[in-house]
Amino acid sequence: MSTTDILREYLPKALIDTAYMVGISTLIGVVAGTGLGLVLYLTGNRLFRPNPALNSVVGVIVNAIRSLPFLILLVVLIPVVQIMIGDPYTPTGGAIALSVSAIPFFARISESAFSEVDQDLVEACLSTGAGTWQVLTGAVFVQARPSFVRGVVLTIISLIGSSAMVGTIGAGGIGDMAIQFGYNRYETGVLIAIVVVLIVIVQIIQWLGDWVARRLTH
Repeated sequence: MSTTDILREYLPKALIDTAYMVGISTLIGVVAGTGLGLVLYLTGNRLFRPNPALNSVVGVIVNAIRSLPFLILLVVLIPVVQIMIGDPYTPTGGAIALSVSAIPFFARISESAFSEVDQDLVEACLSTGAGTWQVLTGAVFVQARPSFVRGVVLTIISLIGSSAMVGTIGAGGIGDMAIQFGYNRYETGVLIAIVVVLIVIVQIIQWLGDWVARRLTH
C-alpha cells in the first residue's frame, strides 16, 4: 500500500479514537480536577475555610499521581482497567488512564487559576456579608476564567501527547498508527504525515484557546 492509501484507510479511524480518548479524559479531568482544585484553594486560603490537614492530604495525593511519568502510570493502571471494562487495550481503556492522569494535572491548574484572583477583592466581597458560594460564583470564578481557559487548552494539548503514548500498548489512536506503520513497517511518509497532522491540530486548539481567553479578559 502507498502512503496515501494507508492514510486514507487508517487515519480517519485513528483521529476518531484520539478525539474520543482526549474528549472523555478532558471532560473528566476538568470536572474532577476543578473540584479538587477548589478543595485545595478553599482549605489553603485563610479567607475561607483553612484546613491544613485536609489540604496536605489532598495535595500529597495529587502530587503523588502527578509525579508518575504517564507511561508508568499507564502500565500500573492496566490491571485496574481490565477489572473495570475487561479489555484495557481499547480507546476506552486509554481514556480511563488519561483521565487518571488529567485529574491531578488540572487540579493544580485550577487551584493556581483561583489563587491568582486578587485577595483584596475576595476579602471585600466577604466583608459585605456574602457567603462562600456567592464569592466563588460572583468573583473568583469570573476573575479566574481566562487562566481557567488557558489551563483547559494546556490540558487538552498535554492529553493529545499522552494519547500518542497509549498507542504503544495498542489501545488505538494516532500513536497506535504511528507505531504500526511508522515504526514497525518503516513507512516514513506515514510518520511525517502524522506529525504534521498533530502539529496542525495543536496549533488550532492553541489559537482557539488564546482567542477565547482574550475575549474573557476584555
